[in-house]
Amino acid sequence: MSETARDHARMVMLGTAIDTQGGVSAVVNVLKDAGLCDRCDVIYLPTHRDGGAITKLLTLASAWLRYAGLLLGGKVALVHAHTASRASFWRKSLFILPAFMARVPVILHLHGGEFQVFYGKECSAWARRFVRWVFQQVSQVVVLSGSWERWVRSSFPAAKVRVIANPILIPELATNTVRSSRTLLFLGRLGERKGVYDLLSAVAALAPAYPDLRVLLGGDGELDAVRAQADALGIGDHVELLGWVKGADKARLLNEASVYVLPSYNEGLPMSVLEAMAHGLPVVSTPVGGIPEAVRDGEEGFLVPPGDVQALTDRLGHLLANPELRARMGEAARARAVSNFGATGIVEHWVALYRELGWSCRNPG
Repeated sequence: MSETARDHARMVMLGTAIDTQGGVSAVVNVLKDAGLCDRCDVIYLPTHRDGGAITKLLTLASAWLRYAGLLLGGKVALVHAHTASRASFWRKSLFILPAFMARVPVILHLHGGEFQVFYGKECSAWARRFVRWVFQQVSQVVVLSGSWERWVRSSFPAAKVRVIANPILIPELATNTVRSSRTLLFLGRLGERKGVYDLLSAVAALAPAYPDLRVLLGGDGELDAVRAQADALGIGDHVELLGWVKGADKARLLNEASVYVLPSYNEGLPMSVLEAMAHGLPVVSTPVGGIPEAVRDGEEGFLVPPGDVQALTDRLGHLLANPELRARMGEAARARAVSNFGATGIVEHWVALYRELGWSCRNPG
């Protein structure tokens, strides 16, 4: 690209609509709020949004047509593609391939906690070859944790890969906030992958000892099945299904809960865990994906094997019975969130990568 053309070029970021429920939109919102898009002159193109098939198709088509016009006009200097697995990856491929043809650098930013399953068990042989080719052709693969970096390097040896953790905005904590002593909080898509049924079984075991125990489940997904399972276990009165929560409502829940729990079977680096830590909550989760790099067992919370309901019950009961331990782990969790995942520091990692690939960003004002 000539210097004259580059003067009019922009960086294009591809992701989901910012009001879409899920991890990519949460990450993008934090990066935007932290000033990355303004500093680096980013055009953000949502390729997906929640809704029916027509809404999704129109969103994709609109983004692709605008993107094609920018590419053909020589107005794209760098592409930053947020992707998960399955349909998300195939959608982004529609944008990545034209960038290859135009010789525009591409960053593939991998979020999906199920990408290993998608690649190893769901893709046909030709699809695996295509995925491998894309990973090894992009200018940079960015993953969320060291465990994902090791997997990418072993699966795609020629890929250029580095770790940039998810960012979190660190909230100010009100000094007069009073936490509940018996409230467990879960945020995410309700279903087996996130371990919500394991959580219900643990609550059923704990409820006789803690008759005032409350479990707040914030998210979409298998709402009817979760409600039916709670009733079948005799804990319907202990469980509240909140639907998807955000903004001030989410902050209030994080400030008032006793323990954050996410007993997932696979993950990238969940934003909900980082948000809970930033709000000073101890976390009970599983050692999958990047979670062990955020939550150290016995320090910021507890990690239990996925599917081990007895261990989950024991750890939750231990925290419910020990307010001093909850407070100590919550303080450690907030300190780790500030030092390792604060948005200001994460943005500087992105700025440095963009500059390595030839795209300049302004210094913070």
